[in-house]
Amino acid sequence: MNIYLLTDFGSTYTKMMAVDVDKGEIIAFAKAFTTIETDVTEGYNNALAGIKAQLGDFVPAASLACSSAAGGLKIVSSGLVPDLTAKASRLAAASAGGKVVKTYSYELTEFEIEEIATIQPDIVLLSGGIDGGNKKVLLQNAETLTKTKGNFFVIVAGNRSAASEARKMLEAGGKRVVVCENVMPAFGKLNIDPTKAAIRDLFIENIVSAKGLDKVATMMDMEIIPTPLAVFEACELLSKGTACERGLGELMAYDLGGATSDVYSMADGLSKSGAFISGIQEPFAKRTVEGDIGMRYSLHALYDLICEEGGLGDFDPAEVGLWLDTCKGSPDVLPQGEYEKFAQIDAALAAWAIRLSATRHAGQVERIFTPQGEVFSQTGKDLTRVEYIIGSGGAVINAPDPLTILQEAAYSPRDLNALKPHKPKILLDKENALAAMGLLARRQPDIALKIMKTSFLEI
Repeated sequence: MNIYLLTDFGSTYTKMMAVDVDKGEIIAFAKAFTTIETDVTEGYNNALAGIKAQLGDFVPAASLACSSAAGGLKIVSSGLVPDLTAKASRLAAASAGGKVVKTYSYELTEFEIEEIATIQPDIVLLSGGIDGGNKKVLLQNAETLTKTKGNFFVIVAGNRSAASEARKMLEAGGKRVVVCENVMPAFGKLNIDPTKAAIRDLFIENIVSAKGLDKVATMMDMEIIPTPLAVFEACELLSKGTACERGLGELMAYDLGGATSDVYSMADGLSKSGAFISGIQEPFAKRTVEGDIGMRYSLHALYDLICEEGGLGDFDPAEVGLWLDTCKGSPDVLPQGEYEKFAQIDAALAAWAIRLSATRHAGQVERIFTPQGEVFSQTGKDLTRVEYIIGSGGAVINAPDPLTILQEAAYSPRDLNALKPHKPKILLDKENALAAMGLLARRQPDIALKIMKTSFLEI
């Protein structure tokens, strides 16, 4: 058999999938605890043993991998105006597969510098000013970063008139620097692809080694990429298709993880109701990551957000608290066996995670009264006509009723101004295959597309 071995080094589990590319089928799946504290090859070999227990001994035609282990790719972004260059910077970092921990606007304060040192990011993305525009903030922030503790890279992607001076300043301060084209060279115009490429290259060349993945990288037939980037590329393929096979068209995908909720939209997002666009026009392919909305490591933060909105319905607060503490002590716990009584609580938390992350990702519409009459202002993407929503991640896949959870991604009067899909079809990534298909798409895009279109179940 012509078998591709596809591995995702997650923060909790190393997930491995074997695909027969001749038949276009997933033929085996296994997972093992990610041994990031010792040697990631241990978890890899444990998962591989699980695959071989199903298939027997074999030599893969190709071994490909992605990783979000050890916190993934932590990025801090900084721009000038919150709704313009700061937002462009955040979009670039997120679409490259980074976990955008914090986004700053205007000149960095002393408190924010201390916060960056505490975060210990892998990359600081420094932007600000259109080409030929404001230089002061970019240069001031570059000077401030030279005094910031931490062994991070700095990507300068702002006003090109200031980029060279910023680079010299940062390198003189001992920082490792890459200069890219401006993420927003003109008002409202995005240019995020060069920055995405720079982030990807830094991950491959430097951060893989820092995360302890360099040993396993030598066992792969392609560079290790960030897991969210693999999912991003899978979603883009599923939406657009290939020269030989049509895609599904406009779609959204939710990857509900232990630490974050990742949301992807593949849609033009243009106003369908005559509203005028305020701020920048967001890209067709967009990813957001919510670091305070996760089903294990960020569960207490999620519950705090739920309490701000009125709480978790009729569930006993003591039982909820017990489940939260259980998850904190054992992030790999599932609501099964002795913990089965918590299954409904876990599902309710997952539904809230989907609702909150969907509302943050989707655009918003606001009614404005002017001397000329009533008008509507749209910020972000209009996703009301998105046809498909795909759910992935353990908390969704293993839930007793995943449809109820994923329906929270659709429009509801509770979130009146959110431009969420109105009547989408709900698909379930039952095999948790999105990341693996993103890897496979780099070598066999037609096979990856076929597998996704046949294995994602409508519910």
